[in-house]
Amino acid sequence: MGSAGTVAELVQRQWGDHRPGLRHEGTVLTHHQVASGAAARAALLAELLPAGSEPHLGVLLDNTPEFPLWLSAAALAGAAVAGINPTRRGAELARDILHTECRVLITERAHLPLLDGLALPGVRVLVTDTDAYAALLAPYAGAQPGDTVLKRPAPATRMLLYFTSGSTGAPKAAICTQGRLAAAGRSLVDHFGIRGEDVHYVCMPMFHGNAVIADWAPALSAGAGVALRRRFSASGFLDDVRAHGATYFTYVGRAVQYLLATPERADDREHPLRLGFGTEAGAVDAARFRERFGVRLVEGYGSSEGGAAIQRTPDTPPGAIGRASDRDDLAVVDPETGRERVAAVFGPGGTLVNGAAAIGELVNRGRTPFEGYWRNEAADAARVRDGWYWTGDLFFRDPDGFLYFAGRTEDRLRVDSENLAAAMIENILARWTDAAAVAVYAVPDPVAGDQVMAALALRDGARFDPEAFAAFLRDQPDLGTKMAPRFVRVVPSMPVTATNKVHRVGLRREGFWSGGPLWWNGSGGAYEPFGEGQLGPLIREYEEHGRHDLLSSHGGGF
Repeated sequence: MGSAGTVAELVQRQWGDHRPGLRHEGTVLTHHQVASGAAARAALLAELLPAGSEPHLGVLLDNTPEFPLWLSAAALAGAAVAGINPTRRGAELARDILHTECRVLITERAHLPLLDGLALPGVRVLVTDTDAYAALLAPYAGAQPGDTVLKRPAPATRMLLYFTSGSTGAPKAAICTQGRLAAAGRSLVDHFGIRGEDVHYVCMPMFHGNAVIADWAPALSAGAGVALRRRFSASGFLDDVRAHGATYFTYVGRAVQYLLATPERADDREHPLRLGFGTEAGAVDAARFRERFGVRLVEGYGSSEGGAAIQRTPDTPPGAIGRASDRDDLAVVDPETGRERVAAVFGPGGTLVNGAAAIGELVNRGRTPFEGYWRNEAADAARVRDGWYWTGDLFFRDPDGFLYFAGRTEDRLRVDSENLAAAMIENILARWTDAAAVAVYAVPDPVAGDQVMAALALRDGARFDPEAFAAFLRDQPDLGTKMAPRFVRVVPSMPVTATNKVHRVGLRREGFWSGGPLWWNGSGGAYEPFGEGQLGPLIREYEEHGRHDLLSSHGGGF
């Protein structure tokens, strides 16, 4: 079977394939039923979209069968799907729908309250779990793939408008064409040896690029099955994997930590799962996951924008993501000067000893597959400057060219004139056995620059022992002299976004003081409780140096 140039071709290949193709709770659809359902929805979409409008539809759904059915329908019709985040509210939610010029919005009854009171002029809302929806679809039950198209599907046809999870400003809708999505799926099939008998477990939200680009697309490319979970559940993960016979899954953010936090069971290794692919698990948790569940986790690098790719090879050392793909000319540069950073130097145990000189922003100096943002020229210009694609991510490179992720540029800290990456400190703190989840972020220093603050969510039954924590820090050979947290917040659970990434914006906004347990080593020694007695002198120190305004801009409740 030759390679497909479009997602539409991949959907059409399902026609006549009566193997199980889509599983959700008690529902099983064959590949043929998926293709047939997609053809019906494509025909309906062609009737509903006004002439002359952009062929865009919004999908505001949990991971139910309707989501991949409408993705497939959009591919057949030559339309684009905007994944609408159900954690957005009010004017922000309306803005996402209107900005992407969706004239049809697919949703379900559970999400209808989100639309109450919103002004959505010209938007037709379809509610999937209703009799009215079933009646609307019924006349198109006999549609064939390719019967009705809004725009003839081609590799350059828009397929996805997926919002990035930026920390400032309104989210940007990254464009992904049918050709790029089909190529991404094919690449993962080749890289991981995905077969038609595999089952891909989609538990990350499908409004986010990870689930569609890294999980659904390779399954479609290989003719593999897809099993859906409405929303991620750590406690239900293994039961789902066993029930659906899942062999592959993707993860983002803290999902792996949540799985490791579930009670251990004697049958943790009794399942068909063979591979997890994602980002931000960290080397420590990836090793713990493999030891407990017997499943290899492969850390990848990519984004909805697709501007740079890193390929993992068999000789990739522990902790590294891989090398630049053949198509890319990747470099790690100083974001202020554009000059290339020096190669990483490792000490005993593989510790990075020259982080300040080696860590920089990853750029693609070659031809980038970045396809732009929808109606956002300013964001396009910020992403591509002087012919380079700037990823917004921090990396370092070893002498052999292997690349290591070090965090987002917005998560940099500057402590005593030294630049630090939050992700590097997090990876060290994650070794502490009492920690279930860790987040590191900057709070303003009273004199200049930043101080390091850590939020810790503890494992069940653990309590914060300041002496034990300080002893742990002293034992870490790669914890630089500027890296130790000045402040430590103990949180009942780590705040996360809808895609299971740590909600650092919220943590930074709360700053030092949120009324919860807070510890500090203000004198540079042992960690002590931080309370009202320490608050007054600290505020006065900020005032003496003219930096009191930073407390309100960083939060803190002062």
